[in-house]
Amino acid sequence: MPVPEQHGADGNRVLGAAELVTDRGVEVGYPAERGGGGPLVLGPRARLRSGTVLYTGSTIGADLSTGHGVVVREDCRIAERVSVWSGTVVDYACDIGDDVRIHSNCYIAQFTEIERGAFLAPGVSLANDVLPGDAESARLMMGPSIGAGAQLGVNVTVLPYVRIGEGAVVGAGAVVTRDLPPGCLAYGNPARVVGPRPGNADAIRARLAAAPALLARLARWGRVLRVSDED
Repeated sequence: MPVPEQHGADGNRVLGAAELVTDRGVEVGYPAERGGGGPLVLGPRARLRSGTVLYTGSTIGADLSTGHGVVVREDCRIAERVSVWSGTVVDYACDIGDDVRIHSNCYIAQFTEIERGAFLAPGVSLANDVLPGDAESARLMMGPSIGAGAQLGVNVTVLPYVRIGEGAVVGAGAVVTRDLPPGCLAYGNPARVVGPRPGNADAIRARLAAAPALLARLARWGRVLRVSDED
């Protein structure tokens, strides 16, 4: 399929355009009303699904993959092999590292940092404004910083200025109001550290092994319960 229309095509660059794969309804280089910092630069081998909108002013590395209805605003810096799935919005001026995976229906607030290899499950919301509607708070807004390899569960909310350490795991539904150390397991509202990050999937295997109905569902999808991570 040919490269979709590029708004403001006098400056936007699609690197490796012959390798760009898009669906209908994709917009590459949508003009930023707030005057984004220059043209859009999109790396090679991007796979953009229907409804994806990439604004001007961002720099995106190779092998970007999007779901349906994804929006990436202006002034973002996105590294290589990043996936952003359906219904997610990456607001302006975000930094996202290599191999980050952002699942469906997430909101990534302005001025957020997500380091390499982090994983955000469906429904994660990252906030950046302590007092919404207050002019001084808006001037000082800043999203969270998500450390390399951190994993955020379904519907986790992270408040402004918070740092989640490298390799931390945050359980589903948690509201993170304070910094979390590297390598921890945290959950709850407000989130609290309950121990170290699980070292392997033994607890998951034990739960499945004790539940024949779950094992049957696993088998229906052609998957087998392994004894250990080395199997």
